[in-house]
Amino acid sequence: MDMRPDPFVPPAPLPRTVPPSRLEIIRIILRNPLELWGEPSYTLPWIKTSFFGQHTLIVNDPGLIKHVLVDNATNYRMSDIRQLVLRPILRDGLLTAEGQVWKRSRKAVAPVFTPRHAKGFAGQMLRQSEEYVRKYEGGAVPAGQIFDIAADMTDLTFAILAETLFSGEIVSSSGHFADDVNELLHRMGRVDPMDLLRAPSWVPRLTRIGGQKVLEKFRAIVRDTMDMRLAKMRADRATAPDDFLTLLLEQTGPDGLTKEEIEDNILTFIGAGHETTARALAWTLYCVANSPHIREAMEAEIDSILATDAEPVEWLDLMPVTRAAFEEALRLYPPAPSINRAAIADDVWTNAKGEKVEIPADITVLIMPWTLHRHELYWDRPRAYMPERFFPENRGSIGRFQFLPFGAGPRVCIGATFALQEAVIALAVMMHRFRFDQTEATNPWPVQKLTTQPQNGLPMGVTPRKISRAA
Repeated sequence: MDMRPDPFVPPAPLPRTVPPSRLEIIRIILRNPLELWGEPSYTLPWIKTSFFGQHTLIVNDPGLIKHVLVDNATNYRMSDIRQLVLRPILRDGLLTAEGQVWKRSRKAVAPVFTPRHAKGFAGQMLRQSEEYVRKYEGGAVPAGQIFDIAADMTDLTFAILAETLFSGEIVSSSGHFADDVNELLHRMGRVDPMDLLRAPSWVPRLTRIGGQKVLEKFRAIVRDTMDMRLAKMRADRATAPDDFLTLLLEQTGPDGLTKEEIEDNILTFIGAGHETTARALAWTLYCVANSPHIREAMEAEIDSILATDAEPVEWLDLMPVTRAAFEEALRLYPPAPSINRAAIADDVWTNAKGEKVEIPADITVLIMPWTLHRHELYWDRPRAYMPERFFPENRGSIGRFQFLPFGAGPRVCIGATFALQEAVIALAVMMHRFRFDQTEATNPWPVQKLTTQPQNGLPMGVTPRKISRAA
């Protein structure tokens, strides 16, 4: 008899049963787009609808997703709304560039993120994680003190990114990086009413005016970082680290990247590259705190592997329960909750039953990991936190285009291996030494800004598990 408790069902908006009015749609999109979607988005394979005169195809069927993102990807460009939101922040960074600019950028950064190269960052990820969790230790810090884990994970992943990709040489005088990121995403990373009306980019977006100052602060950090590294490279190339920053700066030239494109890509990785992993780590710790049998299994696995002195580069493969806990959090709270495309020319897709989906030119195609990952056609108990879905013996039942935390196709997230390895190492270090528990102040609600994040942070109690040797 299975005596395990029912799985934890973390907070999320319930599917709407009544379509919202046009005014309500605007209010919801401004407040939290995750609250917009109705029952059909969680039960039907595809839906054709219209938002403010713009026809939209909402896609959940894995076969149709594959068609759009892989099989006929050349027929689909970035959607207008997505670009109106993201391009003011990232300009021609890897997430927003298109055409030849995107191809040049992808080619330039790809060598850093090959699985073999990414695994070489494991030691740095471990050291930064060990250094960061000292803030939770006893002594000056009372046992059981409450920390905002959402902010902490932003700081931790920034420290890891700064060390691995920039050799610790990001020029930043701010001691409140997490606050700066939150402010940037709150002001800049959301849809404005002018975006819904497809107003030209030069039309002011009142909701983003307050974010321009912090955006310029980020760009100043990038420019200062680039200038410092360029000076080192000119003085003596042998003294410059062979890292992501140096690699990009060496791509300058007629056949490579412009200085502005390099700046955009550095900003993309500083401002967004670590943000997605940070959010997923925070949601993982929250869900695990509410799933005692999963936490016990993770602790046993982590303690066992760390006792063997296995190298951190091996942890991703040696800790399947820990990886599954993280991936299940990615399923329920995908950091990038929507993938937006627009058809360039008329297209048609036919499923195995012979049903055809007509896709006219210029229609917006909306693929939403948020609804796909909670869809009743593709998941058992879709709203429940059940990491066992991702245990090695069960992974084969999850289709490639059913689970899209990193996207798919030519524009699949280039840092997926980096993020998974980083997450498992960080979780192992933290959970080997500490327990993270829900408190009376822990009442998260998922909101969509640029990423899926807990509204008003994620306060949790942190207590030492035991006195242990270093991992």
